[in-house]
Amino acid sequence: MKTMSAREAKNGFGMLIDTARAEPVLVEKHGRGVVIVISVEEYERLNRRAERRTAARAPSVESAADGQ
Repeated sequence: MKTMSAREAKNGFGMLIDTARAEPVLVEKHGRGVVIVISVEEYERLNRRAERRTAARAPSVESAADGQ
């Protein structure tokens, strides 16, 4: 994971975007991580994964109707 200071991210916003499209970028302020910038594709992949995990844990509608 690439790391940039908040100042570098601000002054090189185009570079931040280009880098984040290839890999996550940790943006630090005063030496502490404050945000991670990721590509839309990575965000969508993670979101689909989270939705699948949530769906796998949720009881089915049929089970709920049967009182199980």
